[in-house]
Amino acid sequence: MRAIRVHETGGPEQLRLEELAPPEPGPGQVRVKVAAIGLNYIETYQRTGLYKLPLPFTPGGEFAGTVDALGPDVSGFAVGDRVATASGSGGYAEYALAPANKLVAVPEGVELKQAAALMLQGLTAHYLAHSTYPLKAGETCIVTAAAGGVGLLLVQIAKRLGARVFGLVSSEAKAELARGAGADEIIFYTQEPFAQRARALTDGRGVDVVYDSVGKSTWEQSLDSLRPRGYAVFFGNASGPVPAIEPLALSTRGSLFMTRPTLWHYIATSEELAWRAGDLLGWLAAGELHVRVDRELPLAEAAEAHRAIESRQTSGKVLIIP
Repeated sequence: MRAIRVHETGGPEQLRLEELAPPEPGPGQVRVKVAAIGLNYIETYQRTGLYKLPLPFTPGGEFAGTVDALGPDVSGFAVGDRVATASGSGGYAEYALAPANKLVAVPEGVELKQAAALMLQGLTAHYLAHSTYPLKAGETCIVTAAAGGVGLLLVQIAKRLGARVFGLVSSEAKAELARGAGADEIIFYTQEPFAQRARALTDGRGVDVVYDSVGKSTWEQSLDSLRPRGYAVFFGNASGPVPAIEPLALSTRGSLFMTRPTLWHYIATSEELAWRAGDLLGWLAAGELHVRVDRELPLAEAAEAHRAIESRQTSGKVLIIP
């Protein structure tokens, strides 16, 4: 099979196309014939060596395809089933492995490319709005990077729950995408203090929750945007990590709550994964949720896919097609 291998950490040129034997599924594993791979920023960290992996390795944890082989002790799946995962391994390849308990069935009416584009970012948007701070009808939230992959999905899900959504974007083109997803108000956060604008839009009260994936450049204004006892949810660090925050900073702003969640703690059980993925794929099949694919690139151009996402010029998902 064809696969991408990283033998040395470094730039995108380290992503090399090679011929390998297909991996054999071990106990509890499923081999998937990959139809599409979802590119995620963590893979650039793995490629550069910021996140260490044993060398050589094949990146890629998010993909969709059809079941090709079952390892020992696997039940619930059969060869030919259409499946997707955000927790696989070796996904930049024609065949890849995934734990059976981290696989979900892809319903008819959902293309495998759509499923690959939805899994990780969709599951993230779902847990943020349904579990980390469960939005209720009439509440108000800020979504930073509202035209990004998670942002566009989170705006849609927040609107499904009846919330009022303020979308933070950096350009008019991205504003149009956020408006199309349902954002009630657009704030150009690189051009004006968004905390001040958010308070003006809420008659001085502040918002109930900020979902902040930007981090270093936005954290302080995120805190300043909140109502008393509001929730600051820092789930990403696109501009760098949030610095250490003194607990007193939360007290003086109104006894705020702060959390730094990660997806894996919200899909720790197969039941929770099935709930979240079932919602997302069901909404997608019904036309009630839309996932934006920015571009598709062939496996041989994985390096170009990395350059595209690192340039921060993409809006939505980048797919790699074997």
